Amino acid sequence: MKALIAVLGGDGIGPEVVAEGLRMLHAVAAAGGHDFTMQELPFGGAAIDAHGDGLPPQTLAGCLAADAVLLGAIGGPKWGPAAPVRPEPALLRLRAELGVYANLRPVTVLPELRAASPLKAAVIEGVDLLFVRELTGGIYFGRKWREGDRAFDECSYSVAEIERVSRVAGRLAKQRRNHVTQVDKSNVLETSRLWRAVSERVMREEFPTVTLAHMLVDSAAMHLLRRPRDFDVILTENLFGDILTDEASMIAGSLGVLPSAALGDGRRGLYEPIHGSAPDIAGRGIANPCGTLLSVALLLRHSLGLDAEALRVEAAVRAAIAGGARTADIADVDGDAVSDNASLTGVRGTTSVLSTRQMGDAVLQAFAALS
Repeated sequence: MKALIAVLGGDGIGPEVVAEGLRMLHAVAAAGGHDFTMQELPFGGAAIDAHGDGLPPQTLAGCLAADAVLLGAIGGPKWGPAAPVRPEPALLRLRAELGVYANLRPVTVLPELRAASPLKAAVIEGVDLLFVRELTGGIYFGRKWREGDRAFDECSYSVAEIERVSRVAGRLAKQRRNHVTQVDKSNVLETSRLWRAVSERVMREEFPTVTLAHMLVDSAAMHLLRRPRDFDVILTENLFGDILTDEASMIAGSLGVLPSAALGDGRRGLYEPIHGSAPDIAGRGIANPCGTLLSVALLLRHSLGLDAEALRVEAAVRAAIAGGARTADIADVDGDAVSDNASLTGVRGTTSVLSTRQMGDAVLQAFAALS
């Protein structure tokens, strides 16, 4: 098949991990006889430096014309709170322009990475959950202003916004274990009360076989660490989803291994690893590309309809990790810090601490072996 993919490396480690995603896309295209055109475009802080805008017109046009968008990460100290132009609004604007309102963040635990998690193996074994986070509403998109010594952030949701993301959660739950946990703060927030009422109606009328439960966000945060296996699909609003998905990354052992997809009503989606730009390790070649590689798998599945290829990429990541390939963030080295030049140093027998590029090589080798 033919596909145009917009590629936004962004800032920090973004370009480093996206480079491995591009190598995987080329490998998938070659293996399956597909014609992928990858268009690299400026975005985030790098675009501010070059064009004075985190989302230049040519970047937005390229994303709107693409079949899918692959993003690395944005931001860093250079474009902090005191900067005249910051990159974060560019990401919010891109999501709104693309109409991607449902953020999918799967969390699973590979047996080989149980030691990388700070949680007990008995707690995280068998975890397989999926966050569906509303992505284009709530407090992030509300009015923000100051009056004297007070600051205001407006949080609002409409019935239609809650309905559409609830339908996504319902459809996905039917493909999984038929259970949705809707997370809110309905004991104090009116928007949360609306979330409860609307999600209940949608599930009752449109997904009668799906069981819906409600949970307050503070209880959900605790439950994620005590009994994460209880969750199937977690449906929540923008702010709570942002916080809880970062917490859930510790179940998997590292932010570096988790992907995400942002979807709307069409097939075009925005795909990115959930980690940030990690400016403290940018340029050192030690970032974990697995989150990006797994985001490529989601891109293949949801935007291009290539499920077999997606499964093969996911299997390749698992096979590389099972074979001992590790970047520093997921290496089990008896609690010792991993030095910058620890590449290919043996750790616990067959396990090696690899650079970003070497980890990409390991996954590509596994991908080729799965033909």
